Amino acid sequence: MKTTPWGFRDILPEEAQAREEIAQTVAGCFKSHGYLPVETPLLEDKSSLDRGGRITDTPFKLFDDDGRLLVVRPDNTLPIVRLVSTRLRDAALPLRLRYEAPLVRAQPRNSGAARQFTQLGFELIGEGGDAGDVEMVSLVIESLQALGLTSWRIVFGSVRPFMELLARCGDASLSSDVLSLVHANNLVDLDARLAQSSIGEPLRRAISELPRLHGGIEALDRVDELAVLAGIEEPLTGELRALVKRLEQRFTKDGEGASAAPDAVDAQVGKAGSALPSSAAPFGLDGALSFDFSIMNSFDYYTGLVLKVYAGNLPDPVGTGGRYDSAFDGVFPELDRVPAAGFAFSLERLEGACTASEDARDASADHAVARAMEEPLRIAVPKGSLNAGTIAALEAVGLDVSGLRDPGRHLIIHARDLRGEMAGGEVPEGGTTTGSESEGEGASATARLTGPSIGDVEFIIVRATDAPAFVAGGGADCGFCGRDSLIEADLGLLELVDMHYGACRFIEAEPADRAGAADRAYARRGCLRVATKYPRIASAWYESRGIAADIVTLHGNIELGPIVGMTDRIVDITATGTTLRENNLVITGELMECTARFFVNPGRARLDARVRVLADRLAAYAAARGRGVEPLC
Repeated sequence: MKTTPWGFRDILPEEAQAREEIAQTVAGCFKSHGYLPVETPLLEDKSSLDRGGRITDTPFKLFDDDGRLLVVRPDNTLPIVRLVSTRLRDAALPLRLRYEAPLVRAQPRNSGAARQFTQLGFELIGEGGDAGDVEMVSLVIESLQALGLTSWRIVFGSVRPFMELLARCGDASLSSDVLSLVHANNLVDLDARLAQSSIGEPLRRAISELPRLHGGIEALDRVDELAVLAGIEEPLTGELRALVKRLEQRFTKDGEGASAAPDAVDAQVGKAGSALPSSAAPFGLDGALSFDFSIMNSFDYYTGLVLKVYAGNLPDPVGTGGRYDSAFDGVFPELDRVPAAGFAFSLERLEGACTASEDARDASADHAVARAMEEPLRIAVPKGSLNAGTIAALEAVGLDVSGLRDPGRHLIIHARDLRGEMAGGEVPEGGTTTGSESEGEGASATARLTGPSIGDVEFIIVRATDAPAFVAGGGADCGFCGRDSLIEADLGLLELVDMHYGACRFIEAEPADRAGAADRAYARRGCLRVATKYPRIASAWYESRGIAADIVTLHGNIELGPIVGMTDRIVDITATGTTLRENNLVITGELMECTARFFVNPGRARLDARVRVLADRLAAYAAARGRGVEPLC
């Protein structure tokens, strides 16, 4: 008897009944506000979807008997855009449509992630401005309340400020690269790409800082400040401010909707005596609403407001949505533009949020592990060559690393943030005082830390190559590994800080005594054979150069590949070149440079203020280290 394909699973009656009850509850909320059901085909003509927006992750494609390329839908909004554009052009506006429909999306193989999801969504077509935004958000809140979820967070962002900044670049290639990096959550390479550009410093700084902004109303103030510095006089946050005002009027005037539980991390971060900084403070509904401008939903049809909803202590969003006002341009008679907005819950993640309190350690393919904010901040610390640099960085930013120096066979090390203790004048072992002496030339960076305490922490000791999987799966909140491990994992983690240690180069090499043999083989057979343990990096490099390459994945002693005649060349890392020289290999190409990075689960970054506190300290440490001066964290 065969099993289901990877990323798909059967659902038995008990779970199916629970899912049915959730779906009926949510559909009942949508229906009570006049949203009508629609259904679209599971298969769509790819070209018709491409006209509505970029489709990037369609793992299942096939050709119809008439030669059309069909896809199994990875999204439900674009099929509804097609439906409305072809079947409902003469309908009265606004249109309120709802759906319950499965979709499939690409996932990295062997990541343990599901590839099929069921969405419970709605589309509001023809109602624009803050009225449409408030209707969308209010319906989301009502649905969460109807499900009995008492701990949830809605995080808002907007595509418009970023797109306005990119429009000022005057460089299409730069704009495309920047947008791709932000979509990929790679803020480290974003800064590197901006540094290579010729745009002015105010615009460069605005583009770099915008996706890092998060918090309350003050985040909107900073967005507008950056815009002015970049030469944009018109405020870019008007829609978000109008939304805030309308939500406050609707939900706080009489207390309606204030059932969201206060954010538990407020108490956790302040445990050592310091309150959250204002930049981390949410703005309404008992701390259930906040802003984060790193939110750039994966489909590029969004034009303004975007939002993600979190619940049940899950780091993965239980729902996403936003405004896509350009999708219906020219569709409706005599109307140049028809505003539209939509939102979709993931049925699987709603189920996980509803049952998280029953089994907080449920190992599910549908969502990452749920962890309560009261638990210690969990950090993935790599073994091997990056271990010493990571320990030094963690110690420099104030964390107790004594247990990491000789962990024995322990895989989890319990520790704490020493900053709170020093704030009271207590000096940790090996530290210095916090008085005037700490301002001297050789003072410990730890003693000069400022800001809120992180409280208790847990270090989990992992291979560097495994760190992304632990963070993506919710086993850790954040971690450290090399740039190469993040590329190979391809798990959409938020890369925040280049740590400037563990430097190495990715190179292509071949035996010195067979110089030219690989080129002759390529000319004869039309492809190179390359040994590597970095197949994604190697494949992308050869593809970018227009070279066909057969990748042979090995896990150690890569140099043997061409030496024994199994491959023509290798792609590997080198720091000093000693191993290459000792095995008579010479470098034939340079792929990229690699250093250690601090990265986080995007959901944890939006939900847990301690993650941002640690990131800020590490950024200060890394910046000082990069300048060759003593870090003053």
